[in-house]
Amino acid sequence: MGQVFCCVKVSQSTVAVKETFGKFDEVLEPGCYFLPWCLGRQIAGYLSLRLQQLDVRCETKTKDNVFVTVVASIQYRALADKASDAFYKLTNTRAQIQSYVFDVIRATVPKLGLDDTFEQKNDIAKAVEDELAKAMSTYGYEIVQTLIVDIEPDVHVKRAMNEINAAARMRVAANEKAEAEKILQVKRAEGDAESKYLAGLGIARQRQAIVDGLRDSVLAFSENVPGTSAKDVMDMVLLTQYFDTMKDIGASSKSSTVFIPHGPGSVRDVASQIRDGLLQANTSHM
Repeated sequence: MGQVFCCVKVSQSTVAVKETFGKFDEVLEPGCYFLPWCLGRQIAGYLSLRLQQLDVRCETKTKDNVFVTVVASIQYRALADKASDAFYKLTNTRAQIQSYVFDVIRATVPKLGLDDTFEQKNDIAKAVEDELAKAMSTYGYEIVQTLIVDIEPDVHVKRAMNEINAAARMRVAANEKAEAEKILQVKRAEGDAESKYLAGLGIARQRQAIVDGLRDSVLAFSENVPGTSAKDVMDMVLLTQYFDTMKDIGASSKSSTVFIPHGPGSVRDVASQIRDGLLQANTSHM
């Protein structure tokens, strides 16, 4: 409608390509212009100078024969000083850029293994950007940035990679668990050994204390009661302890049935056995 009245408006961040009788004349900056169509002047088209983005999905395979889909994001814009080239030299800018991306990715990724493809995605993006910048500059376009936003292996490969990762983590967890159990067993064994050592030490000290107590009792009784020998006192002490033991066994509700020979002769035999055992213990201690 604007050209009917010979007035044309060019919006901000846009340029217009002016032709006279079908021949390129000039590039119009944003503003309002008078173009008398009767003199053969007209707007051939408009060109946006805004930053544009093109997402390209390219399927290729890696050096280890794994098919992957590489998603590249291309950010580009037309150059104001080369607007005529950008308008006339290309009929489909996005298809042209996509062809260059396909060519570079399919020439770069097959040289890399799957793991290297993930690790070197910045190098792939740099290769795509360099090739695009060199090619598109002649057509009046600037490549601002190229990003490899995603690398998608085949679903079966992805599942296998996850299983490998999970197995590796389970192996590490099993090793850690086994190491923890080993430490617990070692500490438990050390504690048990220390406990038995202390228990044995306590028993030895207890027996030594009993021997010392009996010796002191025998000496004290022999000095206070004239005419008694150490053997008589020892027999009496042992007999007293024998009856105390019988009393404790009978008073305990949890005691099992114990058969012990009882009688004067049996008491004498028990006393003799205890005395001989204590004397041997005392002799070995000395």
